[in-house]
Amino acid sequence: MKKIIVLFSALSLFSCKQEDVQLAKADVSVMTDIQDHSPVYMFFRENEKDTVVEVNKNNTIGTTNWIFNIDKRLPLHALIPDLAKLQDKKKNGMHKKEGTINVFSYADSLHQNLAFLPFDDVRFFYDKDFSKFYIKDHAELYMSYDNFTINFKKNGKVTVDGHAIDKNELVSYIKDFSEFMSDGKPIILHLNFDKHLTFNDYIQNKLMLWKITSDKIQFSSYEFIYDETKLPECGCEL
Repeated sequence: MKKIIVLFSALSLFSCKQEDVQLAKADVSVMTDIQDHSPVYMFFRENEKDTVVEVNKNNTIGTTNWIFNIDKRLPLHALIPDLAKLQDKKKNGMHKKEGTINVFSYADSLHQNLAFLPFDDVRFFYDKDFSKFYIKDHAELYMSYDNFTINFKKNGKVTVDGHAIDKNELVSYIKDFSEFMSDGKPIILHLNFDKHLTFNDYIQNKLMLWKITSDKIQFSSYEFIYDETKLPECGCEL
């Protein structure tokens, strides 16, 4: 098994070229061990016009699990298109192996270890899509669930079904609904992220909600990375 080195003083992951990827960090470990893996490095780069992603996938093997080591500073608008292409490459590759997965790496600052968040079943919708509209257009698929449209905005604010909520109260809000107000239906959390947020924002928010997932509370496999200027006019709060 290939070794991965984490330096917690800098929270950096190093490639064979000794280039650093600044990892996101959290206080929870979803997974701590993954065997038979290949690394994908996604570096933070800046040019005169914008922030860009530099991808190093030279050591990937299609029959292994892929660990995506992504710099936490990368904005989603730069990251997601390349990330989605790599997902497709792994899924549709000639040498794909059943049962292998894709995971994000991050640093668990509480337990001082490298941890992983699987995202193999995630499909990213980019730019002009938003879960509220998707649910409406596919209402028959979601009638048997309690659906929460959760929107993480670029200003750090959060809305649930269009209603502003303190981010520190988001978890308790969903838990209270599940325990006291739910009509017995399973709950699906539909996640939306403004494309100007960073990967650090993305993984921190997702891990925050992951702590309350259960048989009754699940993430939707569809995640929406939206451009506010390209969303349909609805005359409503998102």
